[in-house]
Amino acid sequence: MLRGKKIVLGVTGGIAAYKSPDIISRLKKKGADVKVIMTKSAEEFVTPLTFQTISQNFVARSMFSDLISWDVEHVEIAKEADLFLIAPATANIIGKIANGIADDLLTTTIMATKAKIVFAPAMNTNMYNNIIFKENMRKLEELNYDFILPVSGRLACGDIGEGKLESPEKIVEYIESYFISNIEKDFIDKKVIVTAGPTIERLDPVRYLTNNSSGKMGYEIARALKNRGAKVVLISGPVNLDLISGVEIVDIETTEDIFNEIDKRFEDIDIIIKAAAPLDYKFKNYSEEKIKKSEDDLVLEFTRNIDILKYFGERKNNQKLIGFAAETENLEDNAIKKLKEKNLDLIIANDVKRKDIGFKSDYNSAKIIGKSGVIEEINKVSKSVLADKILDNILNII
Repeated sequence: MLRGKKIVLGVTGGIAAYKSPDIISRLKKKGADVKVIMTKSAEEFVTPLTFQTISQNFVARSMFSDLISWDVEHVEIAKEADLFLIAPATANIIGKIANGIADDLLTTTIMATKAKIVFAPAMNTNMYNNIIFKENMRKLEELNYDFILPVSGRLACGDIGEGKLESPEKIVEYIESYFISNIEKDFIDKKVIVTAGPTIERLDPVRYLTNNSSGKMGYEIARALKNRGAKVVLISGPVNLDLISGVEIVDIETTEDIFNEIDKRFEDIDIIIKAAAPLDYKFKNYSEEKIKKSEDDLVLEFTRNIDILKYFGERKNNQKLIGFAAETENLEDNAIKKLKEKNLDLIIANDVKRKDIGFKSDYNSAKIIGKSGVIEEINKVSKSVLADKILDNILNII
């Protein structure tokens, strides 16, 4: 939901400035265009080159730097911002804005913007609890400025208490939540099953077969659906990902588990998006005891698991069925063949040989293919951006 959003990040002079590059990275992965304004004090903690490299935008630093365009810099940055985040925000910057002081590039841009302004304070606990600072914060809150409050913990100065910058992850979640209220709820009342992650098939109590799926793509699709108004059930294999608020998550282990969870809900579902990577085969025999090493070779027999997409493709009525094709060769041909054989409405084809995308990566590329052929080809983007592009294409078929 941050795709195409223009966010200005103001960085002020506090030790917590070392966390600001992580905030930029997370925003970029979600599709935002981030521009950075640094105060002179901030440059004592992190170099402008760091922010320029991560944001892929020129870093604004001074009211009186050399001209790079004929635009009045603070006015142009202020106009184009969808949201203005100051992280870390020192007591100094908050005090200046609360009292109408605009004496550098950052403060003048904040004063000039009509965008939502969000402060993420970080400072010594005694400064944070100072009555003057609290009055400045209260004044700004009454003027509709937002604050991402700091957390308690051990501070850089050695003190323990309030004043620690909120985590980059939580700050980005806050920014996302601001934009969610403005997202068109185009999947409202739709009941959707999303599958994600790998499955595992056990050989004995110690060993099992699995694959490299991290579940990130499926989780991003589920999150995007929730934000766009859908009622989502996420059937998830074993992954190491955070829960998604507002999404029902069903933990499973085997391919058969996925089938059973879909089957019990199938008649009441509008859309199934099968982003999981279930194993096609399972061990023919499971050993109740650990198989001991011997001098002989170990020969294992496999039997086929149920083909979930094919099964529900043959039984669907009004449901829309979307699959994924993880291929190492003949990407488009193999995906189209799978779409036809399994009676899918859309298929998302990924080249899993590429090392810079796909399994375990935060990025992916894809060909979105319908019954008439390739609908859209998407080059390397974050999985959150790709999730929304997939949903846009699903909308066109429902």
